Amino acid sequence: MTFPEFFSRVPTITLHDPLADLLGSAKDGRLEYRFEDAVRLTGHACPTVAGAWLTGCSALQALYPETLPVRGQIEVAFGDSETQGVTGVIASVLGLLTGAAGRGGFAGLGGHFRRRDLLQFGVEGVTQVCFRRRDTGQTADCRLSLAAAPADPDTGELLGRLLAGDSTPELARQFQHRWLARVESILLDSALRPQLLEIRLSSR
Repeated sequence: MTFPEFFSRVPTITLHDPLADLLGSAKDGRLEYRFEDAVRLTGHACPTVAGAWLTGCSALQALYPETLPVRGQIEVAFGDSETQGVTGVIASVLGLLTGAAGRGGFAGLGGHFRRRDLLQFGVEGVTQVCFRRRDTGQTADCRLSLAAAPADPDTGELLGRLLAGDSTPELARQFQHRWLARVESILLDSALRPQLLEIRLSSR
């Protein structure tokens, strides 16, 4: 499987999953995730998926500055409903990273390792998305602004032509180049990071 070259330059994240450790699914319960995993999950790379990846990885690293993040021990709360805008897409990526799941998630083993209901929507007081460590109660309130990485002005027109059936290899290449350039800037342009993502840590 071939992905765009810059995918390989997106930093990976390694987590400890106690359930994977118990069941022998991964040595020492260590799971490494790559941006490609989010692309496989959603079936595409776009600013939303890139922003979700950036948000999830950054929040986990902020909450666990000296140890591996513990997958399955993190609650994720959204201010919006699951069906509002792209919230559901973002939630799928964050669920991949954190293990947090909604009503259909894993119920646990003997009272341990529950993932169900760790993913919540329409939570009062949450503006965008908030992560919470279940062991310490520390939270990371995240606000992402994709407007800090604007799209090429021709992207919309090119997409419209492709969707209307005006498809040629050259037109497709032009669109994909512009589309992926924005995804790349969200993931890799460190100069944009302060404008793209704000994380506020607090203890509750």
